[in-house]
Amino acid sequence: MSLLERTRSLQRSRLDGDHGVSAESLIDRLIDVLNDHSALYHQEISPIISDFEYDQLFGWLKYLENEDSRPARQDSPSHRVGAPPIDGFEKVQHSVALLSLGNAFNAQELRAWYDRALKRLEFSLDTKVDLVAELKIDGLALSLTYENGILVQAATRGDGQTGENITVNAKTIRSIPLSLKGGGRGPIESLEVRGEVYFPKRSFEELNEKLVAEGLKVFANPRNAAAGSLRLLDSSVTASRELAFFAYGTGPVSEPIGGTHSEELQSLKKWGFQINQESQKWNGIEGVMDFCTSFVDKRDDLNYEIDGVVVKFDSLELQKRLGAVTNAPRWAVAYKFPARESTTTLLDIVINVGRTGMITPEAVLDSVEIGGVLVSQATLHNEDYIQNRDIRIGDTVLVKRAGDVIPAVVASIDSLRTGHEKVWTMPPRCPSCDTLLERMEGEVDHFCTSSTCPAQFIRLVEHFASRDAMDIEGFGSKLAVQLVESGNVAALDGIYQLTAEKLLRLDGFASKKAIKLVESILASKNRKFARLLFGMGIRHVGKTIAELLANSLGSFEIISAKSEEELSEIDGIGPVIAKSVSNWFKNEENDKLVASLTALGLTVSEVVDNKSEEHSQQYFAGMTFVITGTLPTLGRKEAEEIIKRDGGKISTSISAKTTYLLMGEKPGSKAAKAAKLGVTVLSESELLEKTRV
Repeated sequence: MSLLERTRSLQRSRLDGDHGVSAESLIDRLIDVLNDHSALYHQEISPIISDFEYDQLFGWLKYLENEDSRPARQDSPSHRVGAPPIDGFEKVQHSVALLSLGNAFNAQELRAWYDRALKRLEFSLDTKVDLVAELKIDGLALSLTYENGILVQAATRGDGQTGENITVNAKTIRSIPLSLKGGGRGPIESLEVRGEVYFPKRSFEELNEKLVAEGLKVFANPRNAAAGSLRLLDSSVTASRELAFFAYGTGPVSEPIGGTHSEELQSLKKWGFQINQESQKWNGIEGVMDFCTSFVDKRDDLNYEIDGVVVKFDSLELQKRLGAVTNAPRWAVAYKFPARESTTTLLDIVINVGRTGMITPEAVLDSVEIGGVLVSQATLHNEDYIQNRDIRIGDTVLVKRAGDVIPAVVASIDSLRTGHEKVWTMPPRCPSCDTLLERMEGEVDHFCTSSTCPAQFIRLVEHFASRDAMDIEGFGSKLAVQLVESGNVAALDGIYQLTAEKLLRLDGFASKKAIKLVESILASKNRKFARLLFGMGIRHVGKTIAELLANSLGSFEIISAKSEEELSEIDGIGPVIAKSVSNWFKNEENDKLVASLTALGLTVSEVVDNKSEEHSQQYFAGMTFVITGTLPTLGRKEAEEIIKRDGGKISTSISAKTTYLLMGEKPGSKAAKAAKLGVTVLSESELLEKTRV
């Protein structure tokens, strides 16, 4: 009988109040069916019944178990909801120590590790041995013990020799099987599975949002959140947090489950464990090096944090021959990525005035190197962010730098406080023009509302010349400050009145440089109208909204003539944006600026796309996209904006709910997962073709 047939049989029994079957028999049938459905949902990502149906059967199981006098079966899914709080965790001695890993920080060190192992095995250095490369999940190591296929103990790594028994909490993690079934063989007498508990990024963000709403301190990163959630004495709270588990190997086993590491992983996968799909097998070290370095840039596309790649000899016999040093195996090494986080001292908090008047607190740091870059300033986002994390001047803080993202202070380390730290509050006035700051109802940011604020104007000039706006080559932030403070640019149109003679009077300008900048300024006159509209710095009008307004209305003249209500009728333009645009065009000074730019010959209109009506129907409405690989011409942000403009949503992970996978070169494992789930794959050209329909 198929799983669906067994499910329907139980549903009928529940509805009919079938008293002809013993409670014990029903409980056993329910546990087996619910565990199978859970595996389909969490491991295969291909559920065959609705959440409602699952919940109905689960509720019936809990009712029957409460009525039954016997203890619930060890593999019952009812264990996943958590148990009453306990007083503490008992200590667990690991029968075989959970060792640390040696580190390699570059290709040379990785090669040196491989060569040392070959020498120890008395192989020649040109020997190619099978290796397995696995992503190093940044979570909490866990040891799971199964006896006759039933989970009987879960223990933390601890110091490698002694950990803590967190079995009750581990049972709440749905990707940890409570019992081992299938796989073409019965469960073995004793099996220890080792792996990593982690917090998916999206779930971590949702948890922090919930903690903020409850007035509680947030977690600094997913790793800390996973560790903190696993060590809660109230497992019902652990159950409410969407932790996950990747198995990466075994400890002691009563009988072999494979002759190689990769064979062991496949056995674990058949028993229902999640195995990281990015893992790959290689013959020799050369391909492994490329694999390791490739994930330095791809790590931000994953829905979990990684801090490196673990490389292992695949043969269990070779692992045994290589053995271990005091605290690390010789047959495995961790290729560590450049640091993304570091601790330093928060020396001060200053506020930055943005081009729209938004006030952003910035941390002044005792300089620290993170990933090869010296960081002395970092964002603190807004006042609520600082207060929710209880960040104080003088604190030792954790600073994170990820890719091109501006470094941010993510947490304070309050255990290192001396008592001399200072609580920071937002100053009442703008540091540039002394205007009282305002905070709109329902918003987290403070604003300077002065139209003559010098700091705002410098940022506006910088924004106007930036790559996504008018793209004036050679026009950076330092020049913006210089031009405004010298009086050469008092309004945006002043940029187009600059001459080589005027520039030569400024520090750092020679004739060739001045002429080149003037040429760049003149060339920017031909930029599309949408770019100019974006460059004007209208609050809430980002690049995508500017393109939408330009495509829908076509000129400054038409946009300025529209009322708030008329602007709101354009799909994608909500009341907040409509009000901001309408108010900007009502300002007399802005009206003069538009007239001046028109007279100077800038592109202030464009032909409205004849397909704009179809475009406004949001072609991708209700669709979810995942992007993978390198696209031929579009950057990732550009592709996301195109999708969002047409009503689509962006996700970082493939699931049965994904509509399209937008795929470029070197796509990674998402392509295989999309094929498995039947998700339609789009190329960049196909995406662009659909947006032109």
